[in-house]
Amino acid sequence: MSTTSATAAQNRPANRQKDPLNGAAWMATLAGMAGSLVAIGLARFAYAPLVPSLIEAHWFSAGDAVTLGAANFAGYLAGALLGRPLAGLLPNRALLRLLMLATSLAFIACAYPLSLGWFFAWRFVSGLAGGAIMVLVATSILPHIPASRRGFVSGMIFLGIGLGIAASGTAVPALMRLGLHETWLGLGGLSLLLTALSWFGWPPSAAPQGVAAPAVEHAPRHEGGVLRSLYAEYALNALGLVPVMLLLVDYVARGLHNGAEVGAYYWVLYGVASVAGPVAAGSLADRVGYAAAYRIALLLQAAAVATLALSGHPLVVGAATVVIGALTPGIVPLVLGRIHELLPHSQTEQRAAWSRATTAFALFQALGGYGYSYLFTHSGQSYAAVFLCGTVALVIALGADILANARRRRNAGKDLVGKDQAGKPAAVIRS
Repeated sequence: MSTTSATAAQNRPANRQKDPLNGAAWMATLAGMAGSLVAIGLARFAYAPLVPSLIEAHWFSAGDAVTLGAANFAGYLAGALLGRPLAGLLPNRALLRLLMLATSLAFIACAYPLSLGWFFAWRFVSGLAGGAIMVLVATSILPHIPASRRGFVSGMIFLGIGLGIAASGTAVPALMRLGLHETWLGLGGLSLLLTALSWFGWPPSAAPQGVAAPAVEHAPRHEGGVLRSLYAEYALNALGLVPVMLLLVDYVARGLHNGAEVGAYYWVLYGVASVAGPVAAGSLADRVGYAAAYRIALLLQAAAVATLALSGHPLVVGAATVVIGALTPGIVPLVLGRIHELLPHSQTEQRAAWSRATTAFALFQALGGYGYSYLFTHSGQSYAAVFLCGTVALVIALGADILANARRRRNAGKDLVGKDQAGKPAAVIRS
């Protein structure tokens, strides 16, 4: 068998036998899902449907309500930067519990609008907890999971984001019938309940001896360029997703003249799709590999955002909404898994790389929010212009990934030839 054929056979993930998950692994997975649901799904996405009520109840002006929304983005960026340093001060299990408690307290504190500064501070705290949990949650759990099931488990962990998006369009409006004060307390109570249920599910810091790292060998000096490209691609992915997060409902309601009620239905559709997205993306990666699944996701996102720019047909917009809704949280386990493929032997390097990727996403998400708002206002409220900018960002990300990995394969090929000529075993390079 040739070297190429042997490499292909070893890199064919579809043939890997699935290892079963034991009880502790399932508990850790559910704890991770609860963490992403509380600190990201609810803390971020539950705020959007509350904005009109905050303004109507005269808690805050329209401008202040937008500023308070940005506080969570700013906190998320801070959490992405501080996640690793905080992990150096406390064990992961204790830190994750503390972050979930902080988010729960932030919900309860927001039920009492003592001042703009008070509210801003607690929204910032909830964002900080979300950013830190995003950095820590998967890298704390996946070392305890069999390699062949990590795609599925990472999808389950980030399923919490999708559940939060779905809740923002369903459960939060139902809570609002009780009142604004009661809604914040209800969110706080739900967060405390999820914190309690996940309390003993978080795994210890050390991975059990029975769980082995993926059998992947690589030439580490080739990974740096691919990783740097991956960070840039993830940042561009944020620029591609923000237009839909910002404008989908408004586009359907005002841009397509369907009204606010129909716009809300599309947001529910977006939320329902986001529930299925992470698990579907992770399961696909278990079958075809993270590199291929990641490129498929970038291509689908680019096509869907372009569709919103070019078509206003209800069914076409609905199909695009489903794709983008599924991949908004679904891209997360794919990028994380790609990092694990490139850095399979070091949890410390994996966490550092994931922290940098999360920071890049958070930064460009915040910049994109303000930039697209400016473009929308100064383009005569052109939805197409904003969606096309998002499409271009995603196309550039896909092209960059293809080029970075093509360069990596060329460099790997040179190493293979050199090692074969020297009489040494050739390295296996997965791309």
